Amino acid sequence: MTNEPQNTASPKSAQAKAERRSSRRCKMKQLMRIRPSDPERDHFDDLRGTQSVSRTGVYFQTSEAGYQVGMRVFVTLPFLQSPVSPNREYLAEVVRKDPLANGLTGVGLKLLLEVGPPHTYSFEGVPPAK
Repeated sequence: MTNEPQNTASPKSAQAKAERRSSRRCKMKQLMRIRPSDPERDHFDDLRGTQSVSRTGVYFQTSEAGYQVGMRVFVTLPFLQSPVSPNREYLAEVVRKDPLANGLTGVGLKLLLEVGPPHTYSFEGVPPAK
């Protein structure tokens, strides 16, 4: 009888099997603007750089405490403050929220659909619904 290991899969192939993303991620920095899509939620306007981007998702670090898994947000990506910028706005869902050692929170967004040009409205000064 020989003592051979039961599992012959390498750690790399086990990692590949655990991968659940539908598209590859690219580590790149792009400025984006994130705001809640639900006017019932506390408003925030978060300007952040992406950590990684794919066709269907974005991951970034933030100090904003208002993110909750399952919440829907508007994401303007890339966000350029120019009247002729190629900004695109998406409806996205928070699918991941990781506390990080640096005191920030890692947030993963799933892009659901493109909603057109960025909106310019603001919920500031609007009384809360009763």
